[in-house]
Amino acid sequence: MKPARDTHGKVFLIPTTLGEQDPLQVLPASVKRTVEAVDHYIVENEKTARRFIKSICPDKPQHSLHISVLNKRTEPAEIPAFLDPCSQGISVGVISEAGCPGIADPGADVVALAHEKGIRVVPLTGPSSILLALMASGMNGQSFAFNGYLPIDKAARKQEIKKLEKRSSELQQSQICIETPYRNEQFLADLSTTLKNDTKVCVACDITLSTEFIRTQTAAQWKRNTESLHKRPCIFIFHAR
Repeated sequence: MKPARDTHGKVFLIPTTLGEQDPLQVLPASVKRTVEAVDHYIVENEKTARRFIKSICPDKPQHSLHISVLNKRTEPAEIPAFLDPCSQGISVGVISEAGCPGIADPGADVVALAHEKGIRVVPLTGPSSILLALMASGMNGQSFAFNGYLPIDKAARKQEIKKLEKRSSELQQSQICIETPYRNEQFLADLSTTLKNDTKVCVACDITLSTEFIRTQTAAQWKRNTESLHKRPCIFIFHAR
């Protein structure tokens, strides 16, 4: 007996570049083929999503695109309707602002809903700044934790850094963080003055771009940092001995 044919559309998770560059330098042909075929999108920012689609498929008519915006201002009650095309056999693409949808990205909400509805989710290959930074850091890729943003309050932040350093030491686990680009340099200063001198810290900046900068050294060495990190997308990883 043949299995019943799936009449739902799929949800394609479409990665984008990590900065201003030719998308086909870092994205495989499968991404281009998917963007050529899909007209319905769930995106974090409509303007940048349209620009990305045009850069990868310049002949695709923009008026044919059906775009729903999913970001921190989207009401949870709005999200189910974003997947309505799938029930009609029409596939939908999810596009992040940068990198892979669903990773430090609101796209995870719609992916979770797709699973609840029995809709097939198809992740496409593309750059993840978190994984690329970990690959290049020389730190433990067997056990690691992504902690996102740490507290803005200076005292609370330092307390959290110390807690994560203790966890890193006890579990031999790499700790991964991000920060708003205009606070990068202050965040690195907080890491270098709060962590133990011999704790290793990796700063990975502008990954895959021509200005890429990736360096791992001790917290003590980072106190003498001369690299400008201001307003550059960065990943920070630290690992205690």
